[in-house]
Amino acid sequence: MSSSHLSTPPLTTEIPKGIPYIIGNEAAERFSFYGMKGILVVFMTQFLFLMPGASGGDPMARATAVENYHLFTTAVYFTPIFGALIADIFLGKYLTIMALSMVYCAGHGVLALMGIHASLDPFQTLWIGLLLISLGSGGIKPCVSAHVGDQFGIKNSYLLTKAFGWFYFSINTGAFLSTLLTPWLLEWYGPHLAFGIPGILMAIATFAFWMGRNVFVHIPPGGKAWFRETFSAVGIQSMLKVSVIFIFIAVFWALFDQTGSSWVLQAQDMDRNWLGVTWLASQIQAVNPVMILLLIPTFQFLVYPAINRVWKLTPVRKISLGLFVMVGGFAMVAIAQGLIDAGERPSIGWQILAYSILTAAEVMVSITGLEFAYTQAPKKMKSVIMALFLMSVSLGNYFTAAVNHNIVVPDTIAVAVEVAAEVKELKTEPERMKLATKAHMTYSQGEGEGFILLLPGFSVEDPADDIRVQFTNSGSKSGLVLAETAILEQGLGLIDQYWQQEDRLPLTSDGGGIVGALKDPWGNPLRYQLISRQNFLISSDGPDGIQHTPFDAWIGVEVASLSVASQQEAASRQSATDADATPRYSWIERRKAQIELEKASGTEGAGTLSVEDFLPVRTPIVAANIAVQPFKGDVLAHVGGATTLQGAPYFWFFTQLMLGTAFVFMGVAYFYRPKDYIQGEDAPPGEQTPEEQIPE
Repeated sequence: MSSSHLSTPPLTTEIPKGIPYIIGNEAAERFSFYGMKGILVVFMTQFLFLMPGASGGDPMARATAVENYHLFTTAVYFTPIFGALIADIFLGKYLTIMALSMVYCAGHGVLALMGIHASLDPFQTLWIGLLLISLGSGGIKPCVSAHVGDQFGIKNSYLLTKAFGWFYFSINTGAFLSTLLTPWLLEWYGPHLAFGIPGILMAIATFAFWMGRNVFVHIPPGGKAWFRETFSAVGIQSMLKVSVIFIFIAVFWALFDQTGSSWVLQAQDMDRNWLGVTWLASQIQAVNPVMILLLIPTFQFLVYPAINRVWKLTPVRKISLGLFVMVGGFAMVAIAQGLIDAGERPSIGWQILAYSILTAAEVMVSITGLEFAYTQAPKKMKSVIMALFLMSVSLGNYFTAAVNHNIVVPDTIAVAVEVAAEVKELKTEPERMKLATKAHMTYSQGEGEGFILLLPGFSVEDPADDIRVQFTNSGSKSGLVLAETAILEQGLGLIDQYWQQEDRLPLTSDGGGIVGALKDPWGNPLRYQLISRQNFLISSDGPDGIQHTPFDAWIGVEVASLSVASQQEAASRQSATDADATPRYSWIERRKAQIELEKASGTEGAGTLSVEDFLPVRTPIVAANIAVQPFKGDVLAHVGGATTLQGAPYFWFFTQLMLGTAFVFMGVAYFYRPKDYIQGEDAPPGEQTPEEQIPE
């Protein structure tokens, strides 16, 4: 950087001039990040398979989407170490932030263009965009937060806590606005706009940071001095000491970041009517930043002073308390999930209450940890120690991703879908047969249009358990023929009868008794599981007779019919304005209509059809017409790919993990002895006074 820029903080007692630019940058950047991240799970489970160029035809499994979400978050919080090294050794923080912000903007641009043409695989485009964002967002994270601390000298260091509070305030302001807007954009206007708006905000964030270049304190990169300090006895000791604390904080993040994944999926099965508005599942996340904005001053001016009067609060003690509070927040969603598992539709108020508890834990763990990471870092290691703190987020998310990966049974059909994507590109039948044979499958032409891939079952010698997967010429899965198909359909018929009699789905225990009387071709009783009030599974243990293996055949059913109680509930919330209004169709409804129009394009009379002919017909619910509806639902047949840990047991697993971690951390907190380092503390003795020192 030019020598005209400050390289050390000025001796002033005021807030540094560069802080407003950093806070403005952070608000816009956090809008872009949380706006994109907040809709990822819903996008992957409901939108991605409908994008032009997508193959397979089936939505992504919930657990797989949660795994992918946390793998992305793992990358975002792992890459800060590289940004820290570039900043601390070579470029300095300012140039590192500017360069990686450009990469960040490019990632948003790739996501916004996803599915713009059928020749672009949306799955591959998604991962390219997320990779660029993880490099950009992750790379600047330790630099921006450390850049805040760099603006302060020994005379105004007492304002550091206040500045970090405003820094966190800007983070949550951006997060709040984006988590309200982008889910709404995704629902009604689709992925291009929902991912594009965050990209525009990231460009604004980059410009705002550039505008502050002349008032920032530019701490020069350490170069060789960085290596000497980092690998000195003091540097190694600092990294090892804080890493002990950060490992425990990682478990906190393993739970906390599920507010954007498993909590969103849970919200889809809850009554989201709150404050007179029916919220989208992804919008509930906006509760967290609102509560942060309320609880930061509450803790700073009320809670912490009150506790300090009876028990001295150190940063490590704050973190310890926060870990225990986190247990209560996750226990609340576990209880709510138990109600969903029982076929109820609990109020979103359960999650609101859980968010209030979780946010209190965040104030004690995250904000404290952010400041703690900075104060525990020697002068030239600020970005590296901050990166270690952020790696605790990465470690926690990797753990959650690993859990979700291991609870999903290998998907037998996925291999056929991958082969079908290659088969569709081949023109001749011999080429297609050769490719299928290489993949240990058998290719045959389907009746009419499309083709079939035959997969060997559990028994190579017995063809009775072979799996026939039907595909359209475009490579989308159109059907599945199994030895269990007929018996699974009989089981579905029994659930249909129960619905007609009871006007609801049976509980898991009752449904198990109903379909358990049916045996699959290998003598195994069928299984039934109620997922929510509108969703259930019927499964066979398959030819190996073992539950949760790649050979289990199952059907997942999403019931479209409404019970009388559900109709009455909907009618009570339907105003006259709603009934008279012109129906408004979501992006998914319009996209499905477009796909149906494309399928009908080759049929007789297709020239007179339009998208409007395939849109769903909506009629207002009239109280006088409410009655038991015929059983209707969307059925997805599959082999393998089941989830072994779901529902309330999933949430209780993480709750118990957090409780155990909090107890172990108590011992660590008791013995831990921190050492603070502040920029400018090596100023000449005459320029420091005891009153200007930050208290321990």
